[in-house]
Amino acid sequence: MNTTPYPNLFRLFTILLLAGLTSACSHDRYLFMERAQLDTLSQQLHQQQSRLETLSAVNQQQFDSLSRAQHFQRKELRDALNDQTSKLERLSRPPERTLQSTATTARLDAPGRYQGKLVVGEVEKLYLAVPGLIYDARIDSGATTSSLHATNIKRFERDGENWVRFDIKHPVSGEAIPLEREISRNAKIVQANSDDPERRAVVELPFMIGDHRQSAEFTLSDRSHLTYPVLIGRNVLRDVMLIDVGREYVTTLPDTLTKPDTGDTP
Repeated sequence: MNTTPYPNLFRLFTILLLAGLTSACSHDRYLFMERAQLDTLSQQLHQQQSRLETLSAVNQQQFDSLSRAQHFQRKELRDALNDQTSKLERLSRPPERTLQSTATTARLDAPGRYQGKLVVGEVEKLYLAVPGLIYDARIDSGATTSSLHATNIKRFERDGENWVRFDIKHPVSGEAIPLEREISRNAKIVQANSDDPERRAVVELPFMIGDHRQSAEFTLSDRSHLTYPVLIGRNVLRDVMLIDVGREYVTTLPDTLTKPDTGDTP
């Protein structure tokens, strides 16, 4: 009997078995490489999620900071608006009681007076006892304090007191007249173009309008851009004078002051 086919069949079976094992091993290696890639992708995804969470936290902090800053900014704007509103309300208050010309002439209880108060126009001659000269003065019931045009303002100390040295112009020649006065107080003036208040010296000066004599506080300031070197405000007008609207130079200074040999005191 011939047994040759069996060895061949055995070899064929062996070859097929080895081929199957080889194929299975290759498939396992393919699956192993896919899992490694998936793990890498998973790690990358986790890192991206961590970065997103970090960015989200940073953005939230920035948003909170911006919200706080906007809140404070809105508060500052509200405070500034309230301050401006208060200033406008003060400015819009009715001025000191004024008189029309017809009422003035009809009810004067003394020459140039109404109910005991001196009647003045919007511009008057003012005798400034120091230095003994006559100036044109603007009468303004909207101004809180009176002011005087002054230049070369220098502060100094004398005998432990605060003094100020300044120049005023001669009303005719324009010559600078140096004066020294003790400072009564300091006024803080807020300009429209600046948020920082300006500190100005306030001095007391004797003066005369019509037959009315008085000493009052004057703020020293540069009024070169204004028409009148002297401004009379409510600190003088209150309970003393009434403005006759639309008129100027209502009062008359005594003849002794308008003569060339005028003294230094009214």
